[in-house]
Amino acid sequence: MRYGVVDHNLILMSQGLSLRSDVVLDAWLTRDVWPRRIVAFVVDIVVIALVALAVAWVVLILGFLTFGLGFLLMHLIPLVPPVYYVAWLCTRSAATPGQRLLGLTLRQDDTLGQPDPVRPSLAQAIAWTVLLYLSFALSLLPFLLVLVTRRHRALHDLLSGLTVVHVTALNRGPAP
Repeated sequence: MRYGVVDHNLILMSQGLSLRSDVVLDAWLTRDVWPRRIVAFVVDIVVIALVALAVAWVVLILGFLTFGLGFLLMHLIPLVPPVYYVAWLCTRSAATPGQRLLGLTLRQDDTLGQPDPVRPSLAQAIAWTVLLYLSFALSLLPFLLVLVTRRHRALHDLLSGLTVVHVTALNRGPAP
């Protein structure tokens, strides 16, 4: 500092304020993810409703054809949403149709620093789905963690070891 003029480069260098590569990678992989997750969830709810409606019609027709015996299959309709999530998360894309539409995918959190992050296992997909519904049962409070956690993860993401990231960000790194 000479004559009241501050040298900002000297201050930055003396304080060691450099961008760490893991922080840059996190910002690159999870930029604007949580608003996209909300829209993806709405898309998935519409698809789940259509699938559940189709299943209900099939069960209704089977119920009439079997003189009422097929109506017992109506108990399977509540299984449509969890099966939907687990089945889609175990696919090659590791994303539901709503997530794929918005360019999102799930990856194991501890492998995000690797060149090819690992997709969720069946156990992680089941845990993620169960914890997702538990988050809804807890009045949506666990979803508030996306506002304060690193990589914008909700409670079901943290406990299952998964992270929602951009598909395009997986294929190329952040700009230097």
